[in-house]
Amino acid sequence: MPLISEITRRQFVAGSAAVTTASLASTSTFAKAPLLDATGGIFSRVKRGSFDVTTLLDNQFPVNNIQSIFGMNVSKEEFGKVSAENLIPADKSQFFFTPTVVNTGNELILFDTGLGEKGNIVGALAAAGYTPDQVDIVVITHMHPDHISGLILNGKPTFPNAHYVTGSTEYDFWIKQDPTSGIPALMVKKVKPLVEKLSFIKGGDTIASGITAMETFGHTPGHMSYMIESKGKQIALLADFANHYAWSLAYPDWEVKFDMDKAAAAATRRKVLDMLATDKIPFIGYHMPFPATGYVETRDNGFKYVPTSYQLKL
Repeated sequence: MPLISEITRRQFVAGSAAVTTASLASTSTFAKAPLLDATGGIFSRVKRGSFDVTTLLDNQFPVNNIQSIFGMNVSKEEFGKVSAENLIPADKSQFFFTPTVVNTGNELILFDTGLGEKGNIVGALAAAGYTPDQVDIVVITHMHPDHISGLILNGKPTFPNAHYVTGSTEYDFWIKQDPTSGIPALMVKKVKPLVEKLSFIKGGDTIASGITAMETFGHTPGHMSYMIESKGKQIALLADFANHYAWSLAYPDWEVKFDMDKAAAAATRRKVLDMLATDKIPFIGYHMPFPATGYVETRDNGFKYVPTSYQLKL
């Protein structure tokens, strides 16, 4: 038999360790590598039929005291139990902000524009290979600040050649509110200067061939989502219908601070999640962990988020 068979595993490991230690001791170090923040890429591209669908990480940051936002109608004990089951802390979360750009081959369409001066929409576009002047259509799913703040930067339209689209119900609600503060005041700065290039839609309307609007009201009075389809391949762009995979999507009846009509938002979540689970349609969620794409499975009386791995790259 070979000589190596006579060497026990313990002797082999001990000998290897001695050699490694001696080698390291005789090696000079050059320069210490700096410790860096945990981070990753800022864009992710997949194919749906002939469409390129690219999610863009505008920003991310941690948020504390998280049950003041999610699971407001459940006990601290239940919230903690669900958090522990998902291996996430119950006192803080990481927030993600993810606009999406769809290249149909004929139009470059951007869905939502991020946090503006507090975000990086132009940088994320550049990383993905696009420039703001290439954007043909900007779609605003709803008027919350993290979706409209990137429309105008440094006093100028960020996407100078774009046409703009938003839901008529959403716009009509906010434009009637007091324009001196809050979201209406931000709309005066970010949306009204573009109104001559703004079109209004309702559920069932098409933004471009293969992109259809869906009414998903509740988070805001006119919150809109979109079904994207090319050559029989679908992906649903669902914006803020569910703002966290464990504390909102999995438990659609848990109340979310940012949902203006909490009962309507919960009903919308159940309806949309049933569709996704039944038809096995992948989706993009604006606040899902980046790259913000996943599937939905049923779970008892609720649902389960299944992040994509490589399915959308095949």
